[in-house]
Amino acid sequence: MPRYLVQRTFKDGLVIPVSEEGAAACRVVVDNNAGQDVTWVHSYVSRDKSVSYCVYDGPSPEAIRKAAEANGLPVDHITEVTVLDPYFYH
Repeated sequence: MPRYLVQRTFKDGLVIPVSEEGAAACRVVVDNNAGQDVTWVHSYVSRDKSVSYCVYDGPSPEAIRKAAEANGLPVDHITEVTVLDPYFYH
């Protein structure tokens, strides 16, 4: 399955509370993604919470976009990526 880096911009900031409410919101995203055969691996969020960089596995950029639309999430850029592990060379 290809891996993608998805950049998103949140003009009001991304706020997911560290609570059961936040956990439930994340579960909804995971469930909606499954409908497109998309897996959210993890995300990085800028200090000001205005930009996120999310790692996803999925069949295509189109599937990533459909999953984002189902979740009401913005998509600025989708880039197919591979892992470069510096410890591989040791």
